[in-house]
Amino acid sequence: MSADLYDTPVTVLGGGPADLHDFEDQAVLVVNTASQCGLTPQYAGLQRLQDRYAGRGFTVLGFPCNQFGRQEPGSADDIRAFCRDRYAVEFPVFDKIEVNGPGRHPLYASLTRVPDADGVAGDIQWNFEKFLVSPRGQAVLRFRPQVEPEAPELIAAIENALPDRG
Repeated sequence: MSADLYDTPVTVLGGGPADLHDFEDQAVLVVNTASQCGLTPQYAGLQRLQDRYAGRGFTVLGFPCNQFGRQEPGSADDIRAFCRDRYAVEFPVFDKIEVNGPGRHPLYASLTRVPDADGVAGDIQWNFEKFLVSPRGQAVLRFRPQVEPEAPELIAAIENALPDRG
């Protein structure tokens, strides 16, 4: 994984441009999200990770996506209200993007080259696929959608990637 990951243009949900360099010295968990999915309750676990590790150099970055069963049909305002009201989400959420296909966002063009624990890279399988990026993009680990945010293997990987391991 190269540091140019941080040069990728992104937009805050319903707002202006954001700078991924703001997160360069942190461990980040990049997740494609959806509001109407069977895995949507993972938002709660993602927020608990944010609460638990934010003070130690970690953040979740949410990227809504409507490519899987059209499970994120809402506007930026709808998504923001859903995340806030239903799951008290405080981590950064960005504008809706595509993670697969010809319209794949450049961030995901880079991330999808990373293999999972079974050595499989390529397209995102479904909503809530997770990529743990270590500080300065030195390493990336991929966790498939079925891996819960608070699964032991994901927690161990986060703790290992934290810039402040204290």
